[in-house]
Amino acid sequence: MAGLAVAGRLNADRSDHAGAHQPCPICARAARYAGRRDKVFTSALGALALSRAYYHCDDSGAGFCPRDRTLGLEAGSLSPHVLRMVGIVGARVSFEEGSGLLHDLAGVDVPAKQVEREAERLGREIADDERCVVEPESDAELPATLYLGMDGTGIPMCASELEGRPGKQEDGSSKTREVKLVTTWSAQGRDKEGVPVRDEGSVTYSAAIESAASRDTDAAPSEFAARVEREAVRRRFAQAPRRAVLGDGAVWIWNTAALLFPDAIQIVDRFHVNEHLSDAAKAIYGPESDLGKQWAHDRCTELKAGKIDAVLAALLLHASVKKAPECADYIRKNRDRMRYDEFHAAGLCTSSAVVESGCKRAIGLRLKQGGMFWTVAGADAIIALRCSRLSGRFEDFWERRAAGSAD
Repeated sequence: MAGLAVAGRLNADRSDHAGAHQPCPICARAARYAGRRDKVFTSALGALALSRAYYHCDDSGAGFCPRDRTLGLEAGSLSPHVLRMVGIVGARVSFEEGSGLLHDLAGVDVPAKQVEREAERLGREIADDERCVVEPESDAELPATLYLGMDGTGIPMCASELEGRPGKQEDGSSKTREVKLVTTWSAQGRDKEGVPVRDEGSVTYSAAIESAASRDTDAAPSEFAARVEREAVRRRFAQAPRRAVLGDGAVWIWNTAALLFPDAIQIVDRFHVNEHLSDAAKAIYGPESDLGKQWAHDRCTELKAGKIDAVLAALLLHASVKKAPECADYIRKNRDRMRYDEFHAAGLCTSSAVVESGCKRAIGLRLKQGGMFWTVAGADAIIALRCSRLSGRFEDFWERRAAGSAD
């Protein structure tokens, strides 16, 4: 009944027929009035059957209804409020589950395929907004230290997305593509042992399936480096009194850090190094050896104390075991990023747990569910939508979107 009342009120108002011509939204030339067009929209109040003035541009070939833009309906058949709900469920659960939640919680029936289509369309809008809106988000006092972390995680892809890519299976079955994630946070709090603890509400995410590779001759940074730079501007990373970049040993992480933040402190996640040492111990002594476990514990203790030369010497005693010299080479390449005794004394985080948790929270929980296979475009749209929600930016985006519809 409420939907019928609203539709009746809108249909009685013919002011959307504002003359014989209206500017075309594509080419700005005069579009001619071509009668009224009917369309049914899904709203939280029920179905809205609306009659709208329709204009057609002979130059661009585009047709449009001015009232759709006024009401925020120009891009589909869902009201802004229902589209917002679709974005929320699409960011959290599968499209099938999202359709069920809309029905159970709001009494709105949106088929799963439409939830998919509209959530991805909204995600693409958010991704475009992320590229365009690059300005500091707050003028509040910056924390003493800001952290920026980078990492990557694979998601399962449709076989068609892997054609011609190295490693594709002969039977055409799906494999993965890497999502690259940048995370920014602060950690002014301390636990009972004095270890930095991330500040509640300080974590933001931005991610996509994109390349971090670039050449010295490239005029512009890589796609991912540009994303990291935008995130740093929003969080005022360069203005923080102290800046630290965390990651694992991936070369692309440190190339990006050196390019964008040459003065930042670089820290390789200590627990990632511990894993390398544990793997070396298993290769040397066997996977279940107590002696190997003790050896790994001793090396990790030396690493934490800043005794890198002692760690390298212990590894090279077992140079005949492939894992040992590989681990030593890894440590040598990153030893300036492994000065954990100095980092701890300075009160710095040496764990990238926030970043790795972000890979799971922002990407894995939504895009790695059983039976899911993605296209690049679909995955990037849902990643943008999810990062926006988790970073507390969804409402700001929605306000900008509403303001744009009202203009």
